[in-house]
Amino acid sequence: MDKFYLDTHAIIKPVGGVYSEPDSKYLEKFKKQFKVKLLRSTFDQLEFDMIGVDASITNAIRRILLAEVPTMAIEKVLMYDNTSIIQDEVLAHRLGLIPILADPREFEFMPPLDEETEWPEPDENKVIVMKLKVRCKRNPKPPEGATTPSDLYTDALVMTSHMKWAPIGSQAKKFEGREIQPVNHDILIAKLRPGQEIDAVLHCVKGIGQDHAKFSPVATASYRLLPDITLTKPVTGKLAHRLKKCFPDGVIEIKTEEGEDVAYVADCRRDTSSREVLRHEDLKDCVKLGKKADHFIFTVESTGILSSKQLVIEAIKVLKEKCQQKLRKLEHVDQTNAQSHSNSSSH
Repeated sequence: MDKFYLDTHAIIKPVGGVYSEPDSKYLEKFKKQFKVKLLRSTFDQLEFDMIGVDASITNAIRRILLAEVPTMAIEKVLMYDNTSIIQDEVLAHRLGLIPILADPREFEFMPPLDEETEWPEPDENKVIVMKLKVRCKRNPKPPEGATTPSDLYTDALVMTSHMKWAPIGSQAKKFEGREIQPVNHDILIAKLRPGQEIDAVLHCVKGIGQDHAKFSPVATASYRLLPDITLTKPVTGKLAHRLKKCFPDGVIEIKTEEGEDVAYVADCRRDTSSREVLRHEDLKDCVKLGKKADHFIFTVESTGILSSKQLVIEAIKVLKEKCQQKLRKLEHVDQTNAQSHSNSSSH
């Protein structure tokens, strides 16, 4: 397995990509070495290992997760009344960043519009309509001695729970039992005082994070190489305990052999690559720090629109389609070149 090693202020023995030397057996080699290990999976979070793969493929999946898996988000805000202290533009921006719980696979993309084109009437296959209408009033019967706005006023806090879906066309039947709503109902949108009101209609459309970050389906998508820690010689006694303190909990543990404490590597993946051990002259030669060049620890955190596992599947579908498009273009180039060669030969 390819590795590289970490020095105090440098990387030594750098390596190229795992598949940096293409050959005729590339695909067979990839199929044989590539593995995926699922470590933790919830609706919001996913952690898995990708083994035997080049960083270019891993990074492609990460970038697609961030920028090319579509979601639904508020694109147009029709502001009928806003007497809060938040300007219309700022309020519209805040609304746009609220994750909307709607499956984007059941909607179509809006065609691009230029600045002179008016916003069209909402299409049930392309647009979700939501309404936000909140007016703050004084509480007619506040608790005795009340001083907080929540006791003195009603609807002083405009929350995402105030956003209500307004089905158009056959959407009510299509999404029966799956009401479209904000992912979280406790996001604060604005604060009001008696007499202030917000009245707006919100149009959600399908988009990708490449166009605007509000469409990104993940809170984070990242990967790191699996740390590789090797003890170059036995570390015993007080030195073993000092070595343990140089790493995060669980990386180095102590066991007793023949009445003496001995350090051993327990779990490399807990290491954060701090290189703290290299600061100690009596310890730095006891350990070799490295990373496995083809073993990636991948972490995905969803915003709650789709499950983290489904997001990875959708990202791989996008990557697959990109590869197929590239192959079609290459085939077209080959055909064009062959035709040009044939025409030149005939002359």
